[in-house]
Amino acid sequence: MPKAFVYIALCLVALAMIPPAVIARARAVNANARRIHIIQDMDNQSKFRAQQTNPMFLDGRAARQPVEGTVARGELRIDRHFHDGVVKGQWATTFPAQTPLTADLMRRGQDRFGIFCTPCHGQAGYGDGIVNKRAMELMENPLIGNGTNWVQPKSIHEPDIRVQPLGQLYNTVTHGVRNMSGYVSQIPVEDRWAIIAYVKALQRSQNAEPGDLSREQLETLQTIDLRPPDEEEE
Repeated sequence: MPKAFVYIALCLVALAMIPPAVIARARAVNANARRIHIIQDMDNQSKFRAQQTNPMFLDGRAARQPVEGTVARGELRIDRHFHDGVVKGQWATTFPAQTPLTADLMRRGQDRFGIFCTPCHGQAGYGDGIVNKRAMELMENPLIGNGTNWVQPKSIHEPDIRVQPLGQLYNTVTHGVRNMSGYVSQIPVEDRWAIIAYVKALQRSQNAEPGDLSREQLETLQTIDLRPPDEEEE
Protein backbone atom coordinates (compact mmCIF):
# COMPACT_ATOMS: atom_id res chain seq x y z
CA MET A 1 0.00 0.00 0.00
CA PRO A 2 1.43 3.39 -0.89
CA LYS A 3 2.57 5.45 2.05
CA ALA A 4 0.38 8.33 0.90
CA PHE A 5 -2.74 6.25 1.56
CA VAL A 6 -1.49 5.47 5.06
CA TYR A 7 -0.91 9.14 5.82
CA ILE A 8 -4.34 10.06 4.44
CA ALA A 9 -6.00 7.36 6.55
CA LEU A 10 -4.23 8.58 9.68
CA CYS A 11 -5.32 12.13 8.98
CA LEU A 12 -8.92 11.05 8.48
CA VAL A 13 -8.88 9.08 11.75
CA ALA A 14 -7.44 12.09 13.58
CA LEU A 15 -10.09 14.37 12.10
CA ALA A 16 -12.84 11.91 13.03
CA MET A 17 -11.69 12.00 16.65
CA ILE A 18 -12.10 15.77 16.93
CA PRO A 19 -15.94 15.90 17.27
CA PRO A 20 -16.08 13.23 20.04
CA ALA A 21 -13.25 15.00 21.86
CA VAL A 22 -15.02 18.36 21.65
CA ILE A 23 -18.31 16.82 22.86
CA ALA A 24 -16.55 15.07 25.76
CA ARG A 25 -14.85 18.29 26.81
CA ALA A 26 -18.12 20.25 26.61
CA ARG A 27 -19.81 17.71 28.88
CA ALA A 28 -17.00 17.65 31.44
CA VAL A 29 -15.83 21.27 31.63
CA ASN A 30 -17.83 24.29 32.81
CA ALA A 31 -17.52 27.36 30.63
CA ASN A 32 -18.80 30.93 30.80
CA ALA A 33 -19.05 31.23 27.03
CA ARG A 34 -22.47 31.09 25.44
CA ARG A 35 -23.48 27.80 23.94
CA ILE A 36 -23.68 27.52 20.17
CA HIS A 37 -27.27 27.76 18.98
CA ILE A 38 -27.92 27.05 15.34
CA ILE A 39 -31.56 28.08 15.79
CA GLN A 40 -31.54 31.08 18.10
CA ASP A 41 -35.17 31.06 19.36
CA MET A 42 -34.47 34.38 21.10
CA ASP A 43 -31.86 32.73 23.37
CA ASN A 44 -29.31 35.44 22.71
CA GLN A 45 -30.81 38.88 23.11
CA SER A 46 -30.32 42.02 25.13
CA LYS A 47 -31.69 41.56 28.64
CA PHE A 48 -30.85 42.03 32.30
CA ARG A 49 -30.33 38.99 34.49
CA ALA A 50 -30.98 38.70 38.22
CA GLN A 51 -28.73 40.90 40.39
CA GLN A 52 -27.31 42.78 37.39
CA THR A 53 -26.90 46.54 37.39
CA ASN A 54 -28.75 49.00 35.20
CA PRO A 55 -27.46 52.56 35.03
CA MET A 56 -30.83 53.82 33.80
CA PHE A 57 -32.22 53.74 37.36
CA LEU A 58 -31.01 55.85 40.26
CA ASP A 59 -30.34 52.86 42.54
CA GLY A 60 -28.43 51.08 39.77
CA ARG A 61 -30.48 47.88 40.03
CA ALA A 62 -32.01 46.15 37.02
CA ALA A 63 -34.65 44.33 39.11
CA ARG A 64 -37.42 46.73 40.09
CA GLN A 65 -39.43 46.56 43.30
CA PRO A 66 -43.26 46.55 43.12
CA VAL A 67 -44.88 49.89 43.68
CA GLU A 68 -45.44 50.23 47.42
CA GLY A 69 -48.98 49.48 48.53
CA THR A 70 -50.07 47.70 45.34
CA VAL A 71 -51.62 44.23 45.19
CA ALA A 72 -51.81 41.99 42.14
CA ARG A 73 -55.26 41.83 40.60
CA GLY A 74 -57.33 39.12 42.25
CA GLU A 75 -54.81 38.59 45.06
CA LEU A 76 -56.22 40.91 47.73
CA ARG A 77 -57.72 37.94 49.61
CA ILE A 78 -59.76 39.90 52.11
CA ASP A 79 -62.45 37.19 52.20
CA ARG A 80 -61.00 34.88 54.84
CA HIS A 81 -63.90 32.46 54.55
CA PHE A 82 -63.12 31.86 50.88
CA HIS A 83 -59.31 31.99 50.99
CA ASP A 84 -58.48 30.70 54.48
CA GLY A 85 -61.52 28.69 55.57
CA VAL A 86 -61.92 30.90 58.63
CA VAL A 87 -64.99 32.78 59.87
CA LYS A 88 -64.66 35.13 62.86
CA GLY A 89 -61.48 33.43 63.99
CA GLN A 90 -62.97 29.92 63.84
CA TRP A 91 -62.88 27.17 61.24
CA ALA A 92 -65.72 27.65 58.77
CA THR A 93 -68.58 25.18 59.00
CA THR A 94 -70.23 26.26 55.74
CA PHE A 95 -69.14 26.68 52.15
CA PRO A 96 -68.32 30.24 51.04
CA ALA A 97 -70.74 32.16 48.85
CA GLN A 98 -68.38 31.81 45.87
CA THR A 99 -68.70 28.00 45.92
CA PRO A 100 -72.24 27.01 46.92
CA LEU A 101 -72.81 23.29 47.43
CA THR A 102 -74.22 22.10 44.13
CA ALA A 103 -74.10 18.95 42.01
CA ASP A 104 -71.63 20.66 39.66
CA LEU A 105 -69.33 21.46 42.57
CA MET A 106 -69.52 17.83 43.73
CA ARG A 107 -68.66 16.52 40.27
CA ARG A 108 -65.75 18.92 40.02
CA GLY A 109 -64.55 17.78 43.43
CA GLN A 110 -64.73 14.15 42.39
CA ASP A 111 -62.66 14.93 39.31
CA ARG A 112 -60.01 16.89 41.24
CA PHE A 113 -59.94 14.32 44.05
CA GLY A 114 -59.21 11.62 41.48
CA ILE A 115 -56.29 13.60 40.09
CA PHE A 116 -54.62 14.98 43.21
CA CYS A 117 -55.76 12.83 46.14
CA THR A 118 -56.42 9.31 44.86
CA PRO A 119 -52.72 8.42 44.23
CA CYS A 120 -52.08 8.46 48.00
CA HIS A 121 -55.50 8.28 49.67
CA GLY A 122 -57.16 5.83 47.27
CA GLN A 123 -60.50 5.93 45.47
CA ALA A 124 -62.54 5.78 48.67
CA GLY A 125 -60.13 7.76 50.87
CA TYR A 126 -58.81 4.94 53.06
CA GLY A 127 -55.16 5.79 52.45
CA ASP A 128 -54.63 2.81 50.16
CA GLY A 129 -53.69 4.59 46.92
CA ILE A 130 -51.25 3.28 44.35
CA VAL A 131 -48.39 5.38 45.76
CA ASN A 132 -48.92 3.84 49.19
CA LYS A 133 -49.07 0.33 47.74
CA ARG A 134 -45.82 0.85 45.87
CA ALA A 135 -44.09 2.28 48.96
CA MET A 136 -45.23 -0.68 51.06
CA GLU A 137 -43.83 -3.09 48.46
CA LEU A 138 -40.49 -1.30 48.59
CA MET A 139 -40.39 -1.43 52.38
CA GLU A 140 -41.16 -5.16 52.40
CA ASN A 141 -38.44 -5.94 49.86
CA PRO A 142 -34.98 -4.97 51.21
CA LEU A 143 -33.36 -5.75 47.85
CA ILE A 144 -35.15 -2.90 46.07
CA GLY A 145 -36.38 -0.80 48.98
CA ASN A 146 -32.89 0.35 49.99
CA GLY A 147 -34.03 1.73 53.32
CA THR A 148 -37.31 3.21 52.08
CA ASN A 149 -39.17 4.96 54.89
CA TRP A 150 -42.89 5.56 54.39
CA VAL A 151 -45.79 6.75 56.51
CA GLN A 152 -49.17 5.55 55.24
CA PRO A 153 -51.53 8.40 54.29
CA LYS A 154 -54.37 9.09 56.69
CA SER A 155 -57.77 7.61 56.07
CA ILE A 156 -60.32 10.40 55.73
CA HIS A 157 -62.79 8.11 57.53
CA GLU A 158 -60.95 8.19 60.86
CA PRO A 159 -63.23 9.61 63.59
CA ASP A 160 -61.01 12.60 64.34
CA ILE A 161 -60.98 13.58 60.65
CA ARG A 162 -64.70 13.05 60.08
CA VAL A 163 -65.54 15.62 62.74
CA GLN A 164 -63.19 18.29 61.38
CA PRO A 165 -65.01 21.44 60.16
CA LEU A 166 -65.00 22.31 56.48
CA GLY A 167 -62.51 25.11 57.02
CA GLN A 168 -60.01 22.82 58.74
CA LEU A 169 -60.19 20.30 55.90
CA TYR A 170 -59.74 23.14 53.43
CA ASN A 171 -56.69 24.34 55.37
CA THR A 172 -55.19 20.84 55.22
CA VAL A 173 -55.59 20.69 51.44
CA THR A 174 -54.20 24.22 51.12
CA HIS A 175 -51.20 24.11 53.45
CA GLY A 176 -50.73 20.41 54.17
CA VAL A 177 -50.38 18.67 57.53
CA ARG A 178 -47.66 16.44 58.95
CA ASN A 179 -46.18 14.46 56.02
CA MET A 180 -48.74 15.73 53.52
CA SER A 181 -47.65 18.73 51.47
CA GLY A 182 -49.99 21.58 50.64
CA TYR A 183 -51.60 22.15 47.25
CA VAL A 184 -51.95 25.92 47.36
CA SER A 185 -49.81 26.31 44.24
CA GLN A 186 -51.33 23.42 42.28
CA ILE A 187 -55.06 23.66 42.95
CA PRO A 188 -57.12 26.89 42.60
CA VAL A 189 -59.23 28.02 45.56
CA GLU A 190 -62.54 26.99 43.97
CA ASP A 191 -61.25 23.49 43.24
CA ARG A 192 -60.00 23.08 46.81
CA TRP A 193 -63.51 23.77 48.09
CA ALA A 194 -64.86 21.33 45.50
CA ILE A 195 -62.51 18.66 46.83
CA ILE A 196 -63.76 19.32 50.37
CA ALA A 197 -67.34 18.84 49.17
CA TYR A 198 -66.43 15.47 47.69
CA VAL A 199 -64.45 14.45 50.78
CA LYS A 200 -67.51 15.10 52.96
CA ALA A 201 -69.60 13.04 50.51
CA LEU A 202 -67.12 10.16 50.75
CA GLN A 203 -67.16 10.34 54.54
CA ARG A 204 -70.94 10.32 54.53
CA SER A 205 -71.08 7.38 52.12
CA GLN A 206 -68.89 5.21 54.36
CA ASN A 207 -70.36 6.25 57.70
CA ALA A 208 -74.09 6.52 57.06
CA GLU A 209 -76.56 5.17 59.63
CA PRO A 210 -79.64 3.02 58.89
CA GLY A 211 -81.76 5.78 60.39
CA ASP A 212 -80.75 8.06 57.54
CA LEU A 213 -82.90 6.02 55.15
CA SER A 214 -86.57 5.11 54.99
CA ARG A 215 -87.77 1.53 55.35
CA GLU A 216 -88.42 1.30 51.61
CA GLN A 217 -84.90 2.50 50.85
CA LEU A 218 -83.38 0.04 53.29
CA GLU A 219 -85.17 -2.87 51.64
CA THR A 220 -83.67 -2.04 48.25
CA LEU A 221 -80.26 -1.01 49.56
CA GLN A 222 -77.16 -2.76 48.19
CA THR A 223 -74.19 -2.62 50.57
CA ILE A 224 -70.75 -2.11 49.08
CA ASP A 225 -67.75 -2.16 51.44
CA LEU A 226 -64.88 -0.10 50.02
CA ARG A 227 -62.51 -0.66 52.91
CA PRO A 228 -59.11 -2.24 52.15
CA PRO A 229 -58.93 -6.00 52.83
CA ASP A 230 -56.80 -5.57 55.97
CA GLU A 231 -59.47 -3.32 57.51
CA GLU A 232 -62.46 -5.55 56.83
CA GLU A 233 -64.12 -7.10 59.82
CA GLU A 234 -63.55 -10.81 60.27
